[in-house]
Amino acid sequence: MTSPTGLKLWIEGARLRTLPAAIAPVAVGTGAAAYDDGFVWWKALVALGVSLALQVGVNYANDYSDGVKGTDENRVGPLRLVGSGLVAPEKVKRAAFAFLGLGALLGLVLAATSGWWLIAVGAVAILAAWGYTGGSKPYGYRALGEVSVFVFFGLVAVLGTTYVQLGSINGVSVAGAIGVGSLACAILVANNLRDIPTDTETGKRTLAVVLGDRRTRWLYVGLVLVAFVLVVAWCATQTPWALLAWLGMPTAGRAASAVRSGATGPALIPVLKETGIAELVYAVGLTVGLFIGPV
Repeated sequence: MTSPTGLKLWIEGARLRTLPAAIAPVAVGTGAAAYDDGFVWWKALVALGVSLALQVGVNYANDYSDGVKGTDENRVGPLRLVGSGLVAPEKVKRAAFAFLGLGALLGLVLAATSGWWLIAVGAVAILAAWGYTGGSKPYGYRALGEVSVFVFFGLVAVLGTTYVQLGSINGVSVAGAIGVGSLACAILVANNLRDIPTDTETGKRTLAVVLGDRRTRWLYVGLVLVAFVLVVAWCATQTPWALLAWLGMPTAGRAASAVRSGATGPALIPVLKETGIAELVYAVGLTVGLFIGPV
């Protein structure tokens, strides 16, 4: 099979399939702002730009750090630029810094119009993006990856998006942040479940390695249930239109079924895709429900 080259290679390295995890929290945070009549379209677009830039930056940063540490040498999943030897590590590192820098610049726009204290939040997010697999003590190698994803791609992204538009946070934004964060975590759990054998061999101590195969599968199912049962049930007490989030359940159900049935290795790659799609559909459904709920 011929390896991609040029722009196609960089696009593959950006891992576009992970972008639903960046789009979903901004959508839900915007819906929560709209629910209390606080929707500001241009701030929503800037927040989306921040989220997408940071997501791509994180992907390149992980590619670089895992590649130079040698943890991608026997990787089962999608192509990695450094691990495959197709791109020089320094080029991938520069790409990571470029996208993280773009996210920072866009974040300054929101800070200037919504509160300068947001700069501190952005700085912590960027440090967390690099520290996941970068540096001498990456926390992603210490079973803390899921915590970071829940905090930054759930709580911070959703609540931050609501705040810059509404000027405050509300109950539906908190519930939505928990739901989106849970599904974002489920994506990482599926990824790390697939990589248990190679991560164990290379000394990468993810939460899946710590929990083991069986308990990691139950964790994945539990995260999906939290998003679709507890969170949507709460939102439905505010507006029944929030139940539109359940449109993502069939896709999430297929993914959960594959995880529960014992899928391993390459068979878990479709689970990542389906979980990402489920998160996006969930977020869009919940967002639409929050927009039309007050009406």
